Amino acid sequence: MNIVKLGLKDYSDTWQAMKDFTDARTSDTEDELWIVEHPSVFTQGIAGKVEHELNINHIPIVKTDRGGQITYHGPGQLVIYCLVDLRRRGLGVKQMVNALEQSVIQLLKGYNIDAHLEQGAPGVYVDRAKIAALGLKVKHGKTYHGLSVNIDMDLTPFEQINPCGYQGLAVTQLSNLADNTPSTTKIAMQLTALLINTIKQS
Repeated sequence: MNIVKLGLKDYSDTWQAMKDFTDARTSDTEDELWIVEHPSVFTQGIAGKVEHELNINHIPIVKTDRGGQITYHGPGQLVIYCLVDLRRRGLGVKQMVNALEQSVIQLLKGYNIDAHLEQGAPGVYVDRAKIAALGLKVKHGKTYHGLSVNIDMDLTPFEQINPCGYQGLAVTQLSNLADNTPSTTKIAMQLTALLINTIKQS
């Protein structure tokens, strides 16, 4: 599985690149994990409802084609896009979602943080505050989009929305929970390694 480091990159440009990659790939194309951070942006999933946009001012909103509701991306948040051929790997969508969630839980366990899932609410939580969001698009058995983990960022834009469609949902980040917050680059390497291993074992 190839790991692609994109740095800080515009959301819409990255989304278009994911679609182009997925449309062009063949049965022999290797799966890829794209590591990226985005300038401040809200993204609204295909089931997104305007009622979850509370008090948005200067931050743009992009209507995208992933599952789920509205969320926020910004500098200091690690985003990993998963361009994976589920059909070739013999994986179902639920198995892929579970692999993403369990990888984040394992990552946080390494920092002595007890993370958990919430029934009916995809993502990863610590003390019922969301630390990682996920959303996928599956096209012809192949995924794009992926997950985001809050590392060390400005969380205040989450107050402008109902995060992931949940009113009053608390949001947290690694820097608020760990004694010493590693760099986003180090976390990215740890999480991609966990993802690759978990996907292979699924």
